[in-house]
Amino acid sequence: MTQPAKSNYFNALTGFRFLAASLVFVYHNRKYWRHDIHPELLRLINEFHVGVALFFVLSGFLIAYSYADKPLDDIKSYCRYFLIRIIRIMPVYWIILTAFYLDAHYGKGAFNWQTYSLVHAFSGKTNLQGIAQAWSLNVEMSFYLIAPFLYGLLRKNTAWLLSALLLLFILTLGVGYGWKAIDGNPTHYFYPTEFVVNSTFAGRSFQFFAGMMLAFWLKTGQTKVIDRLKHKTLYGFTGIVALTYLIGCFQKNIYVSGTENAGGMILHNIILPVAIVIAIAGLMTEENWLKRFFSSRLLVLLGNASFAFYLIHISYVNLRISKLIMMPDRNFTLLWVVSILIYLLIEKPVYDRLRTLINRF
Repeated sequence: MTQPAKSNYFNALTGFRFLAASLVFVYHNRKYWRHDIHPELLRLINEFHVGVALFFVLSGFLIAYSYADKPLDDIKSYCRYFLIRIIRIMPVYWIILTAFYLDAHYGKGAFNWQTYSLVHAFSGKTNLQGIAQAWSLNVEMSFYLIAPFLYGLLRKNTAWLLSALLLLFILTLGVGYGWKAIDGNPTHYFYPTEFVVNSTFAGRSFQFFAGMMLAFWLKTGQTKVIDRLKHKTLYGFTGIVALTYLIGCFQKNIYVSGTENAGGMILHNIILPVAIVIAIAGLMTEENWLKRFFSSRLLVLLGNASFAFYLIHISYVNLRISKLIMMPDRNFTLLWVVSILIYLLIEKPVYDRLRTLINRF
């Protein structure tokens, strides 16, 4: 698999983020359509949380491809790398979180340092406090923190990295259940198992690993396993849809996700990332209408605004907007317009300015 022009396939991957964010929006609003759509379609929509998995696999690929283990060259390089990852995510989150706490009708001034540091998301009881969807930022930041070390292991031996991730998962569960045995673990840190599997980096690590593996193959030219598969875009996206439906087959009822069952967890955390990697590889190496769609100027803009959209599509900002206006699409279009404005007026200027300052040191 030859390396295509960087701008060519990175545009498609940026546009791909629009799909991930849109899936999560539909998932969180499905309750409004639950009784008006066909049960089998509802089974599929009940699993549109897979948009988060799309983000995680893509993040694993982009970080590994962009940085590899170079941040480990020296302490200064690592600090610069991690600061850049912080300013990419945290400023907009902190601004929205502060607005939430300052609002007398919502946050009511009850500022909590744990939500600012994302420590709250290590707890199965408090992970949805503040801006509810910020639990996933905890997973992302946990990955960023150790990503260069993980890539270093990957370069040496894939089995070492997989073993390290398995050990991390076991240790995380051990901390949670050990804490439970000592004093009951009243705050449910790293507890119970379902929380660890679905809402922590330890449980989601294979999704990041899958993306990192694709980056490693591409950077080292070890792409035979990918080259053998033709029509990667078709098979990848078909696999994503099929596996999303199959995860839904483990639903106990229409109100819960199939990932609450062990079978659904395995499909979601282990098998689905393979299909996502194939889809990403297809977008990178094949010329088709889907790649042209995701690479279009509009989709690239929406992809760049997808982080802002993710932060406002539910919780505080969405609730505030909904009190003023509610469109038939549950404000889907309006929220994207707001997200684009946040990206262009706040997120991008702040990131560009802070990155320039960091790169001076």
